[in-house]
Amino acid sequence: MVSIISSNAIASLAKSQKTSSLNKNNWFDYVNIIFTALFALIILYPMYNSVLVSFTSQADYVKTPFMLFPKKLVLDSYYIVFESRALFTGMWVTFRVTLLGVIYNLIMTVLMAYSFNKTFPGKTLIMYLIFFTMYFDGGLIPFYLLIKDIGLMDTIGSLILPTGISIMYMTVIRKYFASIPEDFRESAKIDGASELTVLFRIIIPLAMPMVVTFALYYAVDRWNEWWYGLLFIKSAFRQPLQLVLRSIISAQGQLVTSSMLEAGIVPFSDGVKMASVVITMTPIMCVYPFLQKYFVQGLAIGGVKG
Repeated sequence: MVSIISSNAIASLAKSQKTSSLNKNNWFDYVNIIFTALFALIILYPMYNSVLVSFTSQADYVKTPFMLFPKKLVLDSYYIVFESRALFTGMWVTFRVTLLGVIYNLIMTVLMAYSFNKTFPGKTLIMYLIFFTMYFDGGLIPFYLLIKDIGLMDTIGSLILPTGISIMYMTVIRKYFASIPEDFRESAKIDGASELTVLFRIIIPLAMPMVVTFALYYAVDRWNEWWYGLLFIKSAFRQPLQLVLRSIISAQGQLVTSSMLEAGIVPFSDGVKMASVVITMTPIMCVYPFLQKYFVQGLAIGGVKG
């Protein structure tokens, strides 16, 4: 009986201490919630405003530049953007560049990260030379001449091949590979597994959250690619999406056809720009929810292991 009473007393005391501790820290929790909400609002409102302006007419926007809801949904800006067939061509080019580029980036990055966890002659010197490229490069003109000499001008390869590895991403993945216990590798090698088998059958499955996280980073970089397209692509049907949207925005006056004028569609400069932004960011935003679980895990792992 005494033990039961003492157990109940201890449980009651622990509960009261926990409650008092929560009440004691409530002020911090409230401040943290308010700060987080304000920070989220600062980040989300520009995106929300872009969507609003894309669905707003010029007259309504002039009257109320700062709005929370559109007075009337207007699709003229999207009609002007989608009227250009070059948009779909640019989206198809960017989709191929993103898909092939991410595969190319991950293969190169993972192989380099795994190889630099091994011991081989000249490893330290090679690592120094690799990190040297993070701060210095050969310059734009030699880079342009190199792409021209190897025959990549005006090809999709010029959008994919020049950027193979992000040294920063490779470093984080390498450190995580090094944190995986050596017992996994040794047991696989005892069973006769090769280095590639160990990498693709053991190491990568264990590091999948990290790999998916950097795959998303690479995908965003590839989807937003425009600089190499501006330098190396001359044909209109090979231009990436970002350059196509840029040309649509700069030439929106020429995009207005007689059918648009008959329908009473008047180009709204800011509306066309925001519609272009929404079209550009929507595919990546649709992919993110499917990778969110791995993305959160990868960030947590990178914060602890990296």
